[in-house]
Amino acid sequence: MSDSTKQHVTVIGLGRMGTALADAFLTAGHPTTVYNRTPDKAGPLVARGARSAASVAEAVAASELVVVCVLDDAAVRELLVPVADALRGRVLVNLTSGSPEQAREQAAWAAAHGIGYLDGGVMTTPPGIGDSANMILYAGSPELLAAHRETLAVLGDPVDLGTDAGLASLYDAGLLGLMWSVFGGWLHATALTGADGVPAKEFTEVAVRWLRTVAWFMSGYAGQIDAGAYPGDDATIDVQVAAIGHLLHAGEARGVDDRLPRLHLELMREAVAAGHGGDSYARIIEAFRKK
Repeated sequence: MSDSTKQHVTVIGLGRMGTALADAFLTAGHPTTVYNRTPDKAGPLVARGARSAASVAEAVAASELVVVCVLDDAAVRELLVPVADALRGRVLVNLTSGSPEQAREQAAWAAAHGIGYLDGGVMTTPPGIGDSANMILYAGSPELLAAHRETLAVLGDPVDLGTDAGLASLYDAGLLGLMWSVFGGWLHATALTGADGVPAKEFTEVAVRWLRTVAWFMSGYAGQIDAGAYPGDDATIDVQVAAIGHLLHAGEARGVDDRLPRLHLELMREAVAAGHGGDSYARIIEAFRKK
């Protein structure tokens, strides 16, 4: 049963993620209106107490807080531009994946029409919605996030990135890149150890513990990057060039693909050739920056 004291929410878009968002609001007792171009998708949510709107305008009119999660930026515009007047004075939370530039354009459009705007990055898959251990990044208006934090917190832990509406999308892209890099390194290492019969679960227990130490290195290196100075106080690039040789040798002996470690070796060798072999690994960031 919905609690009449809880904020009314509208969710536009009922793909897997949008459905999970609406389900989390319903579970927390928020009166929830939903809209989808294919009305049949609303059926299970309606059975749980949601109200299905017949149009975008009707959906927008139902709630002060409107959450949109559709395919892309073009779909957001197609749905919402015609109802800009109806959105005036309401708060639009855009959880659609897009670029920082698109988010800033949406924020400018919203401001021009008197619409409160938050751009979000959902840092989980649909099954993780509703778990406070998972982050949802927000950018655009700290004041709006503070005003609606209790409601949005039912989706996941709200992380405020400040007034630049593009930062949620920017962080999202960067964090996904980090995820794929971690996955790639873990899979390579799991293949390596697995070649000697080590079960993936056993190796991963140790790997997850190791990632805590890696996170400690990252926190230290972040300060070096911000300062633009890379003292090799822990382990220099020279030392790591030698260490990666052991990884390559172990992989070659076991027939494990070596493209990933060779990329790291290439970046390290470039830094050494430029005279930075005595610096920390954080120096490698310069290889990723535009010249």
